[in-house]
Amino acid sequence: MGWLADETGLDKNAANYTALTPLSFLARAADVFADHLAVVYGSHRVTYAEYRDRVTQLASALSKRGVASGDVVATILPNIPAHAEAHFGVPATGAILNSINTRLDVDTVAYIFDHGGAKIALVDTQFIELAEAAKERAETEGPEIIEVVDTVAGLQATGRHPTYDGLLAEGDTDFAWVYPQDEWESIALNYTSGTTGRPKGVVYHHRGAYLNAMGQVISWRIVMNPVYLTIVPLFHCNGWCHTWLMPAVGGTIACCRDIVAKDIYRIIADEKVTHFGGAPIVLNMLINAPEADRRDFDHVVEVFTAGAPPAPATLAKIEPLGFNITHVYGLTETYGPATECTWRSKWDDTKGAERASLKARQGVAMPFIEEVTVMDGDSMNRVPRDAETRGEIMFRGNGVMKGYYKNPEATAEAFAGGYFHSGDIALLEEDGYLRIADRAKDIIISGGENISSVEVESVLMGHDAVSLCAVVAKPDEKWGEVPCAFVELKEGCEVDEATLIAFSRETLAGFKTPKKVVFQELPKTSTGKIQKFALREAAKTL
Repeated sequence: MGWLADETGLDKNAANYTALTPLSFLARAADVFADHLAVVYGSHRVTYAEYRDRVTQLASALSKRGVASGDVVATILPNIPAHAEAHFGVPATGAILNSINTRLDVDTVAYIFDHGGAKIALVDTQFIELAEAAKERAETEGPEIIEVVDTVAGLQATGRHPTYDGLLAEGDTDFAWVYPQDEWESIALNYTSGTTGRPKGVVYHHRGAYLNAMGQVISWRIVMNPVYLTIVPLFHCNGWCHTWLMPAVGGTIACCRDIVAKDIYRIIADEKVTHFGGAPIVLNMLINAPEADRRDFDHVVEVFTAGAPPAPATLAKIEPLGFNITHVYGLTETYGPATECTWRSKWDDTKGAERASLKARQGVAMPFIEEVTVMDGDSMNRVPRDAETRGEIMFRGNGVMKGYYKNPEATAEAFAGGYFHSGDIALLEEDGYLRIADRAKDIIISGGENISSVEVESVLMGHDAVSLCAVVAKPDEKWGEVPCAFVELKEGCEVDEATLIAFSRETLAGFKTPKKVVFQELPKTSTGKIQKFALREAAKTL
């Protein structure tokens, strides 16, 4: 097995082995880049030495409030400095970070509070009422709420909870970080709706977070001291691990609370942003921004885009504006991006539609993924590289989650055959690059967010006038895809589109609600199964 004939004394010890963890990136950066800007957000500008101290105070204060190894600390925060600090401060206590989607409804947040068991929740003032209502609805006691008051955005404390600034003041800068003894220890718990109404808890380990961060340095061709703009929500795959990545290269994190074109252009110009990640909706936002919202900049910004596959037309329009786009693909279960459309020098002379089509592919495995391939889900045989045969995208490697929290059945199903089953359908082209052909189980990807059609259908079926409904993806210029509902009404009942949309909004988060409702008899097979493929085609013409 690769051992020498005599390995006496060649054992792991404190001098030659350390468990991999992204905590080490910040510890090093605070020494090597002590006076370099680490985080900027309006008037908030801290160096790496100051960043390390704030993270240490947070860890110390959480520890004093009873947070210990194995506990969970939740956040309901936008992309502001406190959220970046939590990505280091929470694991520095040995605890696990649970960044909750700020767009979720009260019932889902209550479920996450119960299922994840967070002791403390750091909550932005904008989302205090959401957290309070979720805690009230939760079956357990729920977390203690600490209010994060974003004074840069002009928010004021409600006065109902301890504040984040007060929490930091409780902490000590000499607190000793709790490093993992085993790199398989958990660092983050992220909930994804997947294909069911209830979200599943995806568990990350320190090793995966470390290797994902290091691998993306290579994939993104990052050099020293980049300036990274936080557009990917930090609640989404921990911001694709980019907040953990930046200290490794002495990068500056430029926070962006509101994802609007004017703010993006302003920060790019003022802070000399070199990198950001985002869904195709962000690219369309920049393309379609009015002249008054734009700012000139004299450098190329490297962009990772993922979510619904970007339209070639979008890629063709965005690059002349000063952006170089690399298409990436992944899931919450793969720590975010796990494949990239690696650019080949032989394509340098391609132009227009041909170039955009090449860039729109999902590509090949990133360095921290051992293998990504397309297989027949039944036989577990790889599909041929013929650009025609479809199969399921499957992953194997260190960039795959530990599994689903408290759900061994779903974990076993996801890992059947020694691969992680993505649920996404793709084909392999002759050069081995994969291209997504369809979404399995009717997942809708809207603005980078996964929406379960089953969940939306379940809500609509709760209306007294609805007999049957099916929800599919409708192409949308701004969001990539939006939910479109096809509805059969009960005999003698009447209801209009606006009423059904408002009804669904009472239960669902805004991004999950149908943007179009069509009343018609649903196409079915002879056995009564709804023919969703026909509805998807119909939605394209609406």
